[in-house]
Amino acid sequence: MSEQRPSLRMMRPDLERLPPMEPVLAALPAGYTFRTYRPGDEAGWTTLMNTGEMGTWTVERTLDELTGRPQFDRDGLFLITVGPDEQAVGSACAWLPDYAETETGILHMVCVLPDHRGKRLSYAVCLAVLHRFRQRGFRRVTLSTNDWRLGAVKVYLELGYQPVYRHPMHPQQWQEVIQKLQWAGQIVPVVEQVGAASAS
Repeated sequence: MSEQRPSLRMMRPDLERLPPMEPVLAALPAGYTFRTYRPGDEAGWTTLMNTGEMGTWTVERTLDELTGRPQFDRDGLFLITVGPDEQAVGSACAWLPDYAETETGILHMVCVLPDHRGKRLSYAVCLAVLHRFRQRGFRRVTLSTNDWRLGAVKVYLELGYQPVYRHPMHPQQWQEVIQKLQWAGQIVPVVEQVGAASAS
């Protein structure tokens, strides 16, 4: 049933008052390393993405659609690795719809290996994306997710993202999500017409 429901969109309408990175990185469990992209990371990132219900990825597809694109920011792909072989267990990417975009960024390819979930790894990489976009002078960040990804949605809400209503089902979906999460924080939905600009 959930696959017939529209995906959710969220937006952090500004990049002010971001939580600092230092205490978040200091709180990572022992054995985990936080870093940005290095050439050759495609294989590990591909394996990671294939565990996150993001479709089927190959190294060739990762090169063609992500790291080989002109809008790919090598300092905007954040990875958390573990072990001497630096296995990638978490990722988030600062992505752009096209190279010329300068105001609205996209939080993209958020994934944590199933055995490593529940350790706040996604919070760290997603916060790093926000800091990267602020460093580059962007004004806001959007993302797309699904209403069954409750753990991810909770992280996004904690990071200041708000729901974007752009489908008739979205208010009902968000009501259900908020109830399931027992979220007590402020919710200020952004109403957006399909086909309209990402933000004004």
